[in-house]
Amino acid sequence: MGAAIDRVARALKSARVHFGHGTDNARDEAAELVFFAAGLKHDQGPRAYSEKLNARRAARIDDLLERRIAERIPLPYLTHRSFFAGLELYVDERVLVPRSPIAELVLRRFQPWVDARRVRRILDVGTGSGAIALACAMAFPKGRVDAVDVSVAALQVARRNLRRLNLGKRVSMLQSDHFAAVKGRRYDIIVSNPPYVGRAEMRGLPREYRHEPRIGLASGADGLDSVRAIFAAARRHLSRDGILVVEVGNTEDTLLRTFPRLPFVWPEITMGGGGVFLLRAEDLGADVEN
Repeated sequence: MGAAIDRVARALKSARVHFGHGTDNARDEAAELVFFAAGLKHDQGPRAYSEKLNARRAARIDDLLERRIAERIPLPYLTHRSFFAGLELYVDERVLVPRSPIAELVLRRFQPWVDARRVRRILDVGTGSGAIALACAMAFPKGRVDAVDVSVAALQVARRNLRRLNLGKRVSMLQSDHFAAVKGRRYDIIVSNPPYVGRAEMRGLPREYRHEPRIGLASGADGLDSVRAIFAAARRHLSRDGILVVEVGNTEDTLLRTFPRLPFVWPEITMGGGGVFLLRAEDLGADVEN
């Protein structure tokens, strides 16, 4: 099997596919493709490299590799699985592939910015596959999570993951345009990986991103339309000591120019990635003006 991983990695690198949907290099993506096709678990690690591949598994590897290269489909859409904050999730083209660096902050239980022992209510705005909401529910076993998304199709995927993880008693999935469905509710943590890609950047994205729902990526001319909507209402939905955590990715510089007076905190992400800011409730007015 090790030889198959080497072969797939060489083919991916030679084809110059774009990595950015769960892996950032040919070797890691090749390992995921081969392990999936062979029906093996990643926790088997190096022991699996000596496994022999039968003809059926070898053909399955070739089929996945051919589609990945020819159609530029992100691998998680071919395997229908993605990994986020230690969770294995179902994904398809109704949702973005989970990849937010917010995963690391969830695993750290958003410390030192909150007292994790006192967190009881969390809101995930733009939940997509449910990745962040479900990871938060696992990280805060005494907490309740509301997960909202404007896309009915995305919520179908999120609810599938909710059932798989048996978290229905503590996680509610709601169809909502930002905060519309949670009026009057307050949260200790509001977290969001909203659409944040501007018009010019959208035109230049690699082919792989064309398979993702545009509604999960595009956010107006400068990429900040959704962030503005979050700023406009977040303060009314945060508890007194609550925090707002939002990913803006490559739109970070535009955000800083647009909102120069906000005291953004940019947590260090050791596992890679960035563009995630944090604001305390006290830093937000009832409305945030540019």
